[in-house]
Amino acid sequence: QVQLVESGGGLVQPGGSLRLSCAASGSIFSMDGMGWYRQAPGKERELVASIQRFGSTNYADSVKGRFTISRDNAKNTVYLQMNSLKPEDTAVYYCHMVTISSTNYWGKGTLVTVSS
Repeated sequence: QVQLVESGGGLVQPGGSLRLSCAASGSIFSMDGMGWYRQAPGKERELVASIQRFGSTNYADSVKGRFTISRDNAKNTVYLQMNSLKPEDTAVYYCHMVTISSTNYWGKGTLVTVSS
């Protein structure tokens, strides 16, 4: 079994920054892609950013140039640096991991609120 634990969410003013972390633990044998999704109230969950095992990244258009995803394979951890935050970034952010056998794992989520 794999556990994903997110941290770093909170309340921030527009224009501010936050850094989310997600640590994976448990039976990690073939971790491949990791990423972040978010779900705002009344909306569907959407991909924010993802990073593959060897470093290639993908971003939602709405966060390009503001968010940066990175990972530390030795620590089984993925990060999301969020800069220039906007009220529309307010959501619960979920960590996601997929193995090379296409098994998906999710964290429980961390709330990010952007408000003055």
